[in-house]
Amino acid sequence: MIVGLGMVSLTIDMVADGAMSVNGAFLAQLGASALLAGLVTGGADAIALLLRLATGPWVDKTGRYWTFTIIGYALTAVSVPLLAVAPFAGGAGLAIASLLLILERTGKAIRSPAKTVLLADATGAVGHGKGFGVHKALDQFGAFLGPLLVAAVATLVGAYWPAFLWLIIPGAAAMLTLFWMRARVPDTAVFRQRAVPAVSVLPADADRVDTPHVTFLLFATFAALTTFGLIGFGVITFHLEDARLVPLPAVPLVYALAMFVAAFAAPATGWAYDRLGARILLVVPVLTAFVPALCLAGELPLVLVGVCIWGAATGVQDSTIKAFVAGLVPPGGQGAAFGKFAVFQGVAALAGGAVAGALYGNVALLTTLVIVAQIIALVLLVATLQQRRAHR
Repeated sequence: MIVGLGMVSLTIDMVADGAMSVNGAFLAQLGASALLAGLVTGGADAIALLLRLATGPWVDKTGRYWTFTIIGYALTAVSVPLLAVAPFAGGAGLAIASLLLILERTGKAIRSPAKTVLLADATGAVGHGKGFGVHKALDQFGAFLGPLLVAAVATLVGAYWPAFLWLIIPGAAAMLTLFWMRARVPDTAVFRQRAVPAVSVLPADADRVDTPHVTFLLFATFAALTTFGLIGFGVITFHLEDARLVPLPAVPLVYALAMFVAAFAAPATGWAYDRLGARILLVVPVLTAFVPALCLAGELPLVLVGVCIWGAATGVQDSTIKAFVAGLVPPGGQGAAFGKFAVFQGVAALAGGAVAGALYGNVALLTTLVIVAQIIALVLLVATLQQRRAHR
C-alpha cells in the first residue's frame, strides 16, 4: 500500500513538479513581475494548504478518502497540460496560466488530507517515520523526473508549452494506478489492526482539534515559520530567468537538483526520526536560514548550493513533520488535524512568496527577516519537544 501510494505520487508529481520547476520563469515569459510571480506561486501554495481546513474535516465526516484523493489527483492531471494554451491566448495568457497554476494546487488541497490519512493507516504497521519517508522518497523521485522531462522537451523545441502536453502521459498513469489500488484496498482501516502503538499528547477522546492544544499549536507555528523562510521555488525560478543565470532548458534542471536532494533527505530523516525522535527536526530552521541569501544570489554556484539546501529542508519538512503530526492525533481526527495544520503553512507560504517577491531587490533585508523567523522557530520547536515529554 505504501509503495502503491508512492507510485501514484511519483507519477502525479512528474506532472505537478514538472510545471512547478518552471512556473516562475513561465510567468516571467508571459510578462509577470517578481511580485506577481511571488503572489501567484505563493498564493497557489497557500491555497493548497489553506483549503485543507475545509477538506480535512469534510473527508473525516464523509469517510470518502479514496473519492477525495481521486478528484484531487484528477485536477492536477488535467490543469497542467492545459498550461500549453497560455502562450497562444494573447493578453489573457498570463491570467490563464495563473488560474491553472492555482487550480493545480487546489487539486492538491482536495487530495492531501485524504491521501495522508490513507498513508497514515498504511504506515502505522511499519512506523510513521519510515513509512512517510519511503513515500516521500518515491514522491521526490517523480518530482525529479518531471523537471527532466520538461528540460528535455524545452531543449528540443526551445519552449516550455510542448512539455506540458507530454505530462499527460504520467498523469494518466497515476489515475490508472489509483483506480487499481482502490479496487484492491477499498478500506485502509484494515491496516490499523497491525499498527505500531504511538504516544499521543492529546486526550484519548480528542477526535477533533477544535480545542486548542499547546503542543499542536506550538509545532504548527514552528512549521509555519520554516515554510515562510523557504520563500517558494517560484521566486527562485523567476530569479533564474530574470538574472539570466541559466539558459531556458536548464531552469527545470535546477529544480530537479532540489528534488534529487529532497529524495535522499526524506527517507534518511524518516529513519532518524523513528530512532532518535523529533529532535531531528532541529535541523530544519538551521538549513532554512541560508535559503534566501544563497538562492537569490547573483552567481550560479551560490544559487545551486542554496537550491540543495532548499531541497534538503523541504525533504525533511514534507516527510518527518507529517510523521510528527500523525503521532499527535489519534485515528478519526487526523484529516481535520492535517487540515488545521496546513492553515499555518498556507498562510506562511503566501507570506513567504509575497515578501520574497516584494523584497526581490533587497535580498539583505529578506535574509534578515528569514533568519529572525528561524531563530523564533528553533525556540518554538524546543518548547514543543518539552511539552511533548511532559505529556508522556
